[in-house]
Amino acid sequence: MKRLFDILFSVFILILFFPIGLIISLLILLESRGGIFYRQERIGKKGISFYLLKFRSMRTNAEKAGKLTVGMRDSRITKIGYFIRKFKLDEFPQFINVLKGEMSIVGPRPDVQEYVRLYSEEERKVLDMKPGITDYASLEYFEESDLLAKSNNPEKTYIEEIMPAKLRLNQKYIENPTLLVDLKIILLTVKRILKR
Repeated sequence: MKRLFDILFSVFILILFFPIGLIISLLILLESRGGIFYRQERIGKKGISFYLLKFRSMRTNAEKAGKLTVGMRDSRITKIGYFIRKFKLDEFPQFINVLKGEMSIVGPRPDVQEYVRLYSEEERKVLDMKPGITDYASLEYFEESDLLAKSNNPEKTYIEEIMPAKLRLNQKYIENPTLLVDLKIILLTVKRILKR
């Protein structure tokens, strides 16, 4: 049932979003060199890696300066990147990941290998299910990059404070992953985006 919902919802969103996606793609290409999409290797279900898709919001090779985005005014972010990040529009290509079966609409957000290696045995339980576009942790840490911008050591703050807290919220979802809970999280996510 969850897989059917994921497919139908993703197709609906991608069709609805297509005209906006074309405009965003054009603006990305006009502003800076590089492709439309940003692909980053993430760890999915059962520890299997996949490439998560986003609209490119940073300048080419920005990842060399670090994988964490520190605040919305990170100098690596382009002008169109700032706009699409503010309204989470950069995340929409992940519905393609959902159609490919690599992700679900709702589920624990996938992390990069270097952070997954730090998970405890208990925390690794989040890898028992497909990662998602949104979840409880996404809602709680909607302004994560701004929190990191206030830190003297963003990576340490992420590893020691934010990541463990997000994983606890992920475990809360794993305990009750029903379609009703998914709908609730989707609605709360939409509400949070529209508030911006």
